[in-house]
Formats: sequence, C-alpha cells, structure tokens
Amino acid sequence: SQLRFIYSFSLILGIMTRLSSALLITLSTISSTSAYVPASTFVGSSVGRRAPSTSRPETRVNENFGFDFAEDQKEIAPQVLLGEANYKQWVGTVNENSFLNRQYNVIKRVRELDLIKLTAENGILSKLEKNGVDLKTLESLLPVAEQFGALSLVANNQQLLVNLVAPLLVEPAPLLLPVIAGALEAGPSAFYLASAVCLGLDALLVVNNVEIPFIGLSAGVVLGLLLVPLAVVSGGAGVALASASKN
Repeated sequence: SQLRFIYSFSLILGIMTRLSSALLITLSTISSTSAYVPASTFVGSSVGRRAPSTSRPETRVNENFGFDFAEDQKEIAPQVLLGEANYKQWVGTVNENSFLNRQYNVIKRVRELDLIKLTAENGILSKLEKNGVDLKTLESLLPVAEQFGALSLVANNQQLLVNLVAPLLVEPAPLLLPVIAGALEAGPSAFYLASAVCLGLDALLVVNNVEIPFIGLSAGVVLGLLLVPLAVVSGGAGVALASASKN
C-alpha cells in the first residue's frame, strides 16, 4: 500500500509539474505579445509616430550695414540677393506676378472706372478749350517740359510713377472729375482758391501744434505731404490757365 501511495503521489506530482510548465509558457507568450502595442489604432494619429528626419542646411544671412567689423555680404549671401536689380530679376524668375515686380495696370483701371465716359459727361475737354487749352497748346508745352528735364524725369522713374502716382490720380478720379469740371467752369480763380485753402489749412495745423491721435505725430507735417503738393499743383494749374487764356 505504501508503494502504491508513493507511485500515485509521484504521478500526481509529475502531472502538476507539466501543468505548471505549460502555464508558464502560456504566460510568457502572452506577456511577450502584449509588449508590442500599436501607438494608436486611429488613422492619422501622430502619437507614438515619429516623422522621418530630413537634414536641411541652415543658412544665416546677415547684413553688415557698412560696418567694417561686421560680416561681408559677398561671403555669406548668394549673388542673386546682392543689389536691388539682381534681387528683382531673381524674384521674377520665381514668380512673374510677384508684388515686387507687379505694375499698376493704368489702362485696365481707367476702363473699369469708365473714366473716359465720365470725362465726356462732365465736359472736361470743352471747358479746357474755353480756357484756351487745346491739343495745340499741349503740344507747345512739350519742348518746355523737355527743357526743364520733366520728360527725362518721367522716363527715368516709370516704375515709381506707375505704381505710386498713377493710383493716386486714377482711383479717386470718379470723385475728382466733377470738382475739376466745376473749377474749369469758374476759371483760374478756383484753382488759386484751392491752393490758398490747402496752404492755409496746413499752416493752421502747424501753428496750433495739432497732433494725429494715437500716434503723436504732427498733423501739419504728415498732412503737409499731401496738402503742399496739392497747393503747388492747383496754383500751377491756375497760372497755366491764366496764361493760356491770354494767348
């Protein structure tokens, strides 16, 4: 009986040992499988996902502002960036309609604003003829303008005139044409009055030390950049009309 007991106990012990071994193998397999867990099951999730690194060269471009102790531009900057002309040409190769090289389309805006029709409706040309200004008079002014270098000035500053002066003349033209028509109807005195008003207003702002709110700049100086040229143009137009009427 003792031998049978020992045999039964050893048999049970062997079975338990095999079961424990199988259990350990199963647990180890589960633990190794669960160790690899995807970072996220959602499509497009960036958690646990690392973008491939791309090496991009870092280029530092510094200007020396003319100081001898600063870095030399020719050594640290590409040749296409040195000088305004080179830079504009390079920008033109990148984008033909870039803001740097873009030009104000005068003909297109004149057509869109229908300025020719407005000029005819306000009788600008007929009123100019009444004041002695016609095509023959304008042609006679060309040699005088060339003598004072006005035509050369216009030819050498086309970009500035097209992009700065032309918008200032074309865009407010629908509002200015009726005013100009009324001034031509009144004669040179209306232009003299406009010149005097512009100068008087600017002088009033300067004498009273009027400042622009929230900025603190002198209103007489800032607005003078507009009022003084208007006064000069108005006075010059009055003188031109007066001389044309005498002729």
